[in-house]
Amino acid sequence: MRFRLTLLTAALLAGPLAHAAGTTLPQAAAIASTTTPASTSQPYVALESAAQNALIASIKGDYASVMRSQLESAKQGGKQVDKAWLKASGYDFAKKANQQAGIALLSGFTALPQATLKQNLDTVESINLNASDATRRQALVEAEGQNYLYFLADALGPKLGEAFIRAYDKGELGRAAALLKASEVSTGEAKKHFDNKRPFLIAGNTIHRVPDTAVVKDGHPYTADGGSFPSGHTNTGYTDALLLAQMIPERFVPLVDRGARYGYSRIVLGVHYPLDVMGSRMVAQRNVAHYLNDPSYRKLFDEAKQQLRAALEKECGSSLAACAKVAAKDDPFAAPAMRTFYRFTMTYNLPRASVKAAPVVVPEGAEVLLEAALPALSAAQRRQLMVRTALEAGYPLSGDAQQSFWQRLNLHDAAVAGR
Repeated sequence: MRFRLTLLTAALLAGPLAHAAGTTLPQAAAIASTTTPASTSQPYVALESAAQNALIASIKGDYASVMRSQLESAKQGGKQVDKAWLKASGYDFAKKANQQAGIALLSGFTALPQATLKQNLDTVESINLNASDATRRQALVEAEGQNYLYFLADALGPKLGEAFIRAYDKGELGRAAALLKASEVSTGEAKKHFDNKRPFLIAGNTIHRVPDTAVVKDGHPYTADGGSFPSGHTNTGYTDALLLAQMIPERFVPLVDRGARYGYSRIVLGVHYPLDVMGSRMVAQRNVAHYLNDPSYRKLFDEAKQQLRAALEKECGSSLAACAKVAAKDDPFAAPAMRTFYRFTMTYNLPRASVKAAPVVVPEGAEVLLEAALPALSAAQRRQLMVRTALEAGYPLSGDAQQSFWQRLNLHDAAVAGR
């Protein structure tokens, strides 16, 4: 069964549609910079430093410093992650089937016009060449920390973020750490299928290869191999952020924004295009909804969520709701400007095609993504919010009903409107 709600009907219910146009690349860069160590908030900067130091300590292990040879195999381990618990469950993540579903969802990529692809490259070059040093350093930390959860801490606010780092390193979040990472569906098959060259490999490109000044600190230019479309790191960022947002709905919107900010970092480094990031957002949203609608997965999720929330309250010494409250000046991921930034990352100002008006079709079960954030609303009301706050039609990668929905879904605005 599918649920159809016309844009006109939804507009009558309340509120305007989400428009993406109007945010320039410099404006988006300025907003992104507020979420880096260049922030004016000292508690936030301290949290950023704590997350970076914890990542480096975890990568280097017993060595005196991080060596480049360690990066490829660096991942959460030891007491950080409860592998035994997850293995004992016997849960089948059906990765191959979900990979193929992702390829089908992104099939519109092959039909994009050359003008869109050209602007796609131009946008990478502009963001990459004009990024601030702080934005580049943060992008490096996020890139090398892909297999860890440290990057999520700054979206939790200084107090809860610090508690998250401590609990994570003590092994108190082991079930959540195992489940979040196991829920990431590899983009490897999609990269092979679409076989798109990364921007720094395109003849005549002006990409700046960002030297490592943040993790290994050896000045080695950051690079990446394999195809570009869709982005594996962005898939990681969105999947982890969306799942943690379901576990900590007190920080739902900042965590959703964190996924968008993580994808932006891939463009800062010049290794991905906007389309790569946009495609991964679509796939990650679809995958998380798919898993959350599976009762067997949901059982594991609830167990991990219970452990995580209890551990964080213990570390905070207070209720999670109290620990999650942050003074506005120390909470850049909850700043009003992040709404603008999130909308920008849905399109990166790529050309919008003139298309015939069509209803937004909400796939059955997609509303589960708003369940934790808006528990007082019915499933039908959450679907209505998804329709009412949807991005305008016609932007790249939106084609059939499924593709259009996952490209146009604006979780930030839907969650805010529902509150």
